[in-house]
Amino acid sequence: AAAPQPVKSYATAALLILTLLTFVNYIDRSVLFAVQPLIQREFPGSDARFGMLTTAFFFCYMAAAPVTGWLADRYSRRWIMCAGALLWSAATLLTAVTHNFTELMIRHTVVGVGEATFVTIAPSFLSDLYPEYRRGRMLAIYYLAIPVGTALGYLLGGAMAARWGWRAPFLVGAVPGALLGLALPFLPEPARGGVDRLAVTVERGTFRGLWRNPAFWTATMGMAMMTFAVGGMQVWMPTFLSRIRHVPLAEANLRFGLMTLAAGILATMLGGWLGDRMEAVRHGGHYLLSAIGMTLALPAVLLAIFRAGAGMYPAIFVGEFFLLLNTAPLNAAILNSVSAPIRSTAFAVNIFTIHLLGDAFSPTLMGYIPDRANL
Repeated sequence: AAAPQPVKSYATAALLILTLLTFVNYIDRSVLFAVQPLIQREFPGSDARFGMLTTAFFFCYMAAAPVTGWLADRYSRRWIMCAGALLWSAATLLTAVTHNFTELMIRHTVVGVGEATFVTIAPSFLSDLYPEYRRGRMLAIYYLAIPVGTALGYLLGGAMAARWGWRAPFLVGAVPGALLGLALPFLPEPARGGVDRLAVTVERGTFRGLWRNPAFWTATMGMAMMTFAVGGMQVWMPTFLSRIRHVPLAEANLRFGLMTLAAGILATMLGGWLGDRMEAVRHGGHYLLSAIGMTLALPAVLLAIFRAGAGMYPAIFVGEFFLLLNTAPLNAAILNSVSAPIRSTAFAVNIFTIHLLGDAFSPTLMGYIPDRANL
């Protein structure tokens, strides 16, 4: 039978809106990492205490994800995503009236709740517009928002904070985020599973079966280990370059931001295209490409951390490239491992697991260590 085609009339529009929304969200998320030394000067505290900001964000993010995933499998996804985008935008504006560490912590927790509502649902929404054999390439475009938004968070955070203070860059995404959120209700709700080709089974199509779905859990546990490492490093890398390598903070954010931007674009697009090609040739190709990328990333990351001088920056770039190579194929593997009736719920379980075992704790642990030893 001919492969089902995406609903072209609005598939591109949905992909564009959700990609842009995730893009401004990741700008906001990574601004904290760029300006963290400046915040520590205004609100003095230990590294472990400031690592708790990211931990608190992810705990609220994790707590909200299962609820929004369950709702999204039963009610209109576009309205839930709209509500989340507006909540996140409002919380971002709270940064302007943040004057102590407790208020900053509250701001971060509200952002986590709002962000979970659209980040959890967007991949399942888009998967009902693109069939399995195109999801890697579609997700490559969508997940470009992560490295590009993260990189611009470092770049904008470093540049704007130097001129207008650390609060200014947090406010960049609030208005665009609200406008993009208000555009979501105008998208038609796609038919759930309308372009799926794989059969619905107990393991793929029911919440009970999800717990004995090896394809889902292999990808999820691998992603959790990666998230532990990447989540901690992205929080502390500008501080590491500034404190240990004695690079001026603005210059550290500029260099790390540009490397993240270049490595992210190249790796995410290549990973989406190559993952789909490998999956077409060999079942499990998405997983194989992810494993190759993670294996090649490890020596580069270690070299970047322990080697100062000219070799440090190329090692950071190569490490980021191979870490990010798996973004699209691994997320495509997760989406394809389940069927439409539980796809949002499954993605919520994935998000809860990877952050619970990953970056909910690693930024705090990486802050706890330098309080007693060396970053």
